[in-house]
Amino acid sequence: MQTVHTLSDLRAALRLRSGWALVPTMGNLHAGHLGLVARARELGAPVVASIFVNRLQFGPNEDFDRYPRTLQRDAEMLAGAGCDLLFAPDEAQMYPQPQTFRVLPDPALAGILDGAARPGHFEGVTTVVMKLFHMVQPAHAVFGKKDYQQLLIIRRMVEQFALDIDIVAVETVRAEDGLALSSRNGYLTPAQRQQAPQLHAALRALAQAARRATTPPELAAVERDALLALQRQGWAPDYLSLRRRSDLQPLSADDLLHATPGVVLGAARLGQTRLIDNLEC
Repeated sequence: MQTVHTLSDLRAALRLRSGWALVPTMGNLHAGHLGLVARARELGAPVVASIFVNRLQFGPNEDFDRYPRTLQRDAEMLAGAGCDLLFAPDEAQMYPQPQTFRVLPDPALAGILDGAARPGHFEGVTTVVMKLFHMVQPAHAVFGKKDYQQLLIIRRMVEQFALDIDIVAVETVRAEDGLALSSRNGYLTPAQRQQAPQLHAALRALAQAARRATTPPELAAVERDALLALQRQGWAPDYLSLRRRSDLQPLSADDLLHATPGVVLGAARLGQTRLIDNLEC
């Protein structure tokens, strides 16, 4: 695997082959990231992974400064997974000037759920992803379904800007106890790690109960009960909600009547660690 740190070296390496598949990451890799690389390899494409902790998507009181930087370990993992090229720029390479031009995602999709809990987050995500897309010019880009809202926003961005990129979604990778793998799981204390699968269990229970609702008020009551139950277990939830799978809008009475495909999504803090998860239903 070749590792490059500058845009000029990246472009020189990319010219050697065509049809690249991009796996964008912020590093501190785990088996879920390696699953993205494996899926990219299944496409028959050369694989380029990026590692960049993107300041733009962190709020002022979030964990940008303490987010783990583990580049040497990450590079070894990527090489073992069959990645062909690693692009690991610093901030001076990604943002040689203040990034005053931004991509503003549709607030109907980006201003709800995680977007409401983390104002400006998805603007930072779409801006850096668009920049990576222009730098790499990939044929494919591979993202995990754990960041479900992010995936939908990126799909919409690619569609509306007519980018010739195939967005490939990969199922969430979980530990044996159901916890979705995440770089932030490393923040959990041993006791919190034992408790962490409660979020996934809460989403499973919500999915079962919500499908018995026949009206939006009934669904809202089920969601409220699920949130309170998680609070009683010591969590501080931002949201637990069943939404339309296509656009993450609340389900209407007609949606409930006709069993429109949905997804339950949740975000909650356990101590100082914020975890997210989702389950299609």
